[in-house]
Amino acid sequence: MTAPYVTHADLGGSTGHGEIADEPEDQVFHHGWEARALALTLAAGAPGGWNIDMSRSARETLPNYPDLSYYEIWTAALEALVVEHGLVSSAELADGHAASAGDAARRILTVDQVATVLERGGPSDRPPSGPARFSVGDRVTTRPGSVDHHTRLPGYAAGREGTIERVHGAHVFPDTNARGLGEQPQWLYTVVFDATDLWPDAVEGQRVSIDAWESYLAPAPGVRS
Repeated sequence: MTAPYVTHADLGGSTGHGEIADEPEDQVFHHGWEARALALTLAAGAPGGWNIDMSRSARETLPNYPDLSYYEIWTAALEALVVEHGLVSSAELADGHAASAGDAARRILTVDQVATVLERGGPSDRPPSGPARFSVGDRVTTRPGSVDHHTRLPGYAAGREGTIERVHGAHVFPDTNARGLGEQPQWLYTVVFDATDLWPDAVEGQRVSIDAWESYLAPAPGVRS
């Protein structure tokens, strides 16, 4: 039996997490080791064999997520990924030393490649397999309820009615990509909601927008598909 999927990152609209610290925009790291945590995570992705959605899923499902700082989350998720993908064992990770020479790396990111790879990033746009179902201005309803896997549909926006504001083209579908089921690209939209439709105590006139993949959406009630 598979354990239920529990994500700790979907916190929008929930309370009890303390005050948000206002920090300077140019303060990227608080400690020197945080830069190394970021570099290790980026460098290990390609040789490790996981993608960005798998990496996000690993971070968001850490059982002690609420107790960790931002880059402690990155480090703990990287440790989970290298063990899950067989790069090191839990014993080697705890010991800090390799027990054997191990297998040859699937791919090595060399120093001279780093700048080019970072500049290229990880584009997720893909050729569409068919026409978009929705257009700008369409009224839509998001998928209700939760799912037992990684998703980019926030819980606070599930089962709510909004308006298509922008069509972004087809992009890698994170729900399948995070589970190793392939990219399965879908049309991606910006959907805008009245804040009061998400939270009854929100300020009138405020709006909230999310990026939503096509399978998250259905025509709003009364709108012909």
